[in-house]
Amino acid sequence: MTSTSVRSQIEDVLERIRPALQSDGGDVELLDFREPDGVVELRLMGACESCPISMLTLKEGIERRLRSSVPEVTEVVAV
Repeated sequence: MTSTSVRSQIEDVLERIRPALQSDGGDVELLDFREPDGVVELRLMGACESCPISMLTLKEGIERRLRSSVPEVTEVVAV
């Protein structure tokens, strides 16, 4: 699958996650999808930047959803 269509799939999943983040004053931005190693780089924004459980949200929420929906994704990191 091409990187463009994988990015599109990633954005679709993020769009489904965003309302929950935004209801708590946060958001997430897709910065990059590194196709060779399957790593998604995200920026946590708003309340998510300083939230003490943001890494839990990133790994147990966002990463889990992305990996189950987009097989090319191996890991999600915040940058």
